[in-house]
Amino acid sequence: MAEKENTPEDLKDRDHKKLGRELDLFTFSDSVGKGLPLWTARGNAIRRELERFIVDEEIKRGYQHVHTPDIAKLDLYRKSGHYPHYKDSMYAPIVIDDEEYMLRPMTCPHHFELYLDKPHSYRELPIRIAELANLYRYEQSGELMGLLRARTFCLADAHIICASEEQAAEEVSKALDLIVYVARVFGLEQGVDYHFRLSLGERSNTEKYYKNDAAWEKSEMLLRDLLKKRGEKFEEAEDEAAFYGPKIDIQMKNVNGKEDTAFTVQYDFCMPDRFDLTYTGEDGMQHRAFVIHRSSLGAIERTVAFLIERYAGSFPLWLSPVQVKILPVSEKHAAYAHGVLEQLRAADIRAEVSGDDPLGKRIRTAKMEKVPYLLVVGDEEMNAQTATLESRSGKIGALPVTDIIAKLKEEIRTRAA
Repeated sequence: MAEKENTPEDLKDRDHKKLGRELDLFTFSDSVGKGLPLWTARGNAIRRELERFIVDEEIKRGYQHVHTPDIAKLDLYRKSGHYPHYKDSMYAPIVIDDEEYMLRPMTCPHHFELYLDKPHSYRELPIRIAELANLYRYEQSGELMGLLRARTFCLADAHIICASEEQAAEEVSKALDLIVYVARVFGLEQGVDYHFRLSLGERSNTEKYYKNDAAWEKSEMLLRDLLKKRGEKFEEAEDEAAFYGPKIDIQMKNVNGKEDTAFTVQYDFCMPDRFDLTYTGEDGMQHRAFVIHRSSLGAIERTVAFLIERYAGSFPLWLSPVQVKILPVSEKHAAYAHGVLEQLRAADIRAEVSGDDPLGKRIRTAKMEKVPYLLVVGDEEMNAQTATLESRSGKIGALPVTDIIAKLKEEIRTRAA
């Protein structure tokens, strides 16, 4: 979040847990379980926009989007090393037909198995395998906090298989470019709203980290030199790496002042050996591949929490669950209002008709719901086939419905803040 002075009341009003309830975005149920969010239709509209945005953007940048199961054999995670390294953060094994299965805490092994399904040439690399993956991690009850710390989340995840260290460094830089672009779309400023952290391993902690001192030294230097070459300001943090290698974390603060990792790019010198990830080189021989893990949008849940607090619930038009509220002045204008509704929906604009209560009350309710645009329709508008448009910043005036649709579609297309 932006570094600025906020009163306790300001912070309370921006809290994503409070606004999530007030704006009807998500809820929790003791019957479903702690840390397992239930998304309403309105909340899911935000998720859907974020998912479409990042999938389309990643495909433009050469990612192959795949889909893999939410469950796998426990032996797969023994092979990857996640079990026992992440054992305490994983759910208990499930026995099926005398075999142990696990709800997945990450997608890396699934993506590696996809890569291993057929041989690959150096000409194909880098191969960028991406997925919007549902993951499951056991967070301690005391650590749970709304969408920021949940026990299930959807990660915009990817694994990039590279042919050399030089190619891996180039892919790390491209992943950072994507993350900076995503942050810019959200209106986030580097150094103000977020910062880079180089997360390092602790050589002596062989219980937490994969033992290979030379690889740790080389990979940490590679990421450090890359950040310096890019001219990035960054801090270094000991003992914050993944067990298989160092990482660059993009850190943000929530309204409570607690810092969380929003996005991450990780260098992996462990999994290529464990999974025997190879490619056929120009010399016709088999060579060991290099692997980059990265999350571009981070966890959808955590990103939504950040954005709720960032915008105080007043989302930009493209992300708003309800983009337009149509307000007929009286019952006799209802049919015309529903006709306008049909035109908006045909243009893929999320709209609702608000009726019953007095007009003044409906306007106040729509503003409390932080709807970006209101359309008031009465006798004049019905006769002229127009609607009176009002935004959060004030009244715009009566316009033909086709002009209103064109204006809103352009604002949505550009993802204007």
